[in-house]
Amino acid sequence: MNQTPYDRVKLARSSGRPTGLDYIRHIFQGFIELHGDRRFADDPAIVGGVARLDGQPVTVLAMEKGHTARERARRNFGAPHPEGYRKALRLMKQAEKFGRPVICFVDTSGAYCGTGAEERGQGQAIAENLMELSTLCVPIISILIGEGGSGGALALAVADRVWMLQNAVYSVISPEGCASILWKDPGRAADAADSLKLTAEDARSLGVIERILPEEDLGKPAFFDRIRRLLTEELSRLSADPDLVGKRYDRFRRIRS
Repeated sequence: MNQTPYDRVKLARSSGRPTGLDYIRHIFQGFIELHGDRRFADDPAIVGGVARLDGQPVTVLAMEKGHTARERARRNFGAPHPEGYRKALRLMKQAEKFGRPVICFVDTSGAYCGTGAEERGQGQAIAENLMELSTLCVPIISILIGEGGSGGALALAVADRVWMLQNAVYSVISPEGCASILWKDPGRAADAADSLKLTAEDARSLGVIERILPEEDLGKPAFFDRIRRLLTEELSRLSADPDLVGKRYDRFRRIRS
């Protein structure tokens, strides 16, 4: 049976999908988590640190939703605060200093839009990430593993390579939010999803991503091993490129609207 775009949205939100920490635990070795943005606090919605990928030192960042109700509440359901984005940027700049590639796992419905987050500069934090990532002088690979919601997702996806899982979604707004704005009816989310071009196939056709990762063995050892091999191979190619920043700039300039 053919899946509708809104079916993909439901799959991307499924509580049974592997979360960012699952990818870190199964793909990398010796992960050491680093905390805090050195300004306000540590945001558990974004996990970051250093690890090894087949022996190569890397910096890993992951948006984390959690699996249980308690975990999800503690992680703010994967909706980062500004200190989460500032922590991520701090670790990416550290990676640049020490010549480590950066790998990001993106899974968020969007940045947290509460009063406190806005007071602490949510928009500015995201904008600074977009600007700084565009000039970071180390390879960056971002993988959308579930929801890719708005600027909250893009803040970790200005990368040399952007990949998506087969049932992940990537959109400027949630279908419910879009339906609420256009028709004053969030119940028409399925209609909005049809128009938003949010599936992996849509993103690839528009030049937003380079690769779609199949999900037939999602969460199994073979699945994580396949991603590990793909990351290792791609980082080897990117590390040999003398013009990463220029090509990253051109990559985003080419994206069609």
